[in-house]
Amino acid sequence: MNYHLLGKSSLTVSEIGFGCMSLGDNDADNARLIHSAIEGGLNYFDTADMYQKGLNETTVGKALQGKRDKVILATKVGNQWRPDGSGWEWNPYKHYIISAVEQSLKRLNTDYIDLYQLHGGTIGDPVDETIEAFESLQAAGKIRYYGISSIRPNVIREYVKRSHIASVMMQYSVLDRRPEETCFPLLQANDIAVLARGSLAGGLLVNKPVKTYLNYSEDEVYKAQSAVHAISGINRKPAQTAIRFVLQQQPVTAAIVGIRTMEQLNDMIAATHTPLLTDNEMIYLRACIPVNYYEQHR
Repeated sequence: MNYHLLGKSSLTVSEIGFGCMSLGDNDADNARLIHSAIEGGLNYFDTADMYQKGLNETTVGKALQGKRDKVILATKVGNQWRPDGSGWEWNPYKHYIISAVEQSLKRLNTDYIDLYQLHGGTIGDPVDETIEAFESLQAAGKIRYYGISSIRPNVIREYVKRSHIASVMMQYSVLDRRPEETCFPLLQANDIAVLARGSLAGGLLVNKPVKTYLNYSEDEVYKAQSAVHAISGINRKPAQTAIRFVLQQQPVTAAIVGIRTMEQLNDMIAATHTPLLTDNEMIYLRACIPVNYYEQHR
């Protein structure tokens, strides 16, 4: 397993991160999977307060008891569940963030969060107030660093200009290269880590039936899936090829992958040991379909 510094922070994270959103409801099964991940070299675990209405944080917290010092623990804030549980509202205000972190700390059964992330964001948010909330939590020792999870270039630019974010989590894959146009260069120039999610495009690059994806037609998705499979083989499964494409982008610090089974975990651990994509293979994947761009929130 390779490890990289998370931007300008002091956090060293595994290049494969464990996306906890995919965990099931059985605490014992989840603990076995998380413990195996730690033994396999993964040290970054990413959850959010909205996943399973907080139960995801709770099961992760239980699994990490006695192992807290071995991991980088990340969670997110900003989506507030309605009292009747019918859905959530966006809430980026300081008073909510300050109160929400206490609930996350309690569910995670920890004294601090390594990386606290804003779970979204719009250009109409009170950005300075949101930043003030994160920096006050950092000063109080409740969190070590903060970042955002966003695919909106206009929002990302504001946080780059006005905050000390350590990272941006954003969707990126062979089927979603939108960050390459402006976000990757901006974040790289400012030494801000990219945490890539959606690297398998919901399984479309691996084994899921072809369907439209973002602005791509079924035919284009089929071409991308076929290209990934064409350069895979006995030494590298399609999922590992898709992950390697992401990890070999210079701005990407880690790929955060949703893991639900031991087979998925083993495949992701093995991906870090599979052969690197050659220059020709990278060119082949880049050329298989037209590159896409952000059309909104520019």
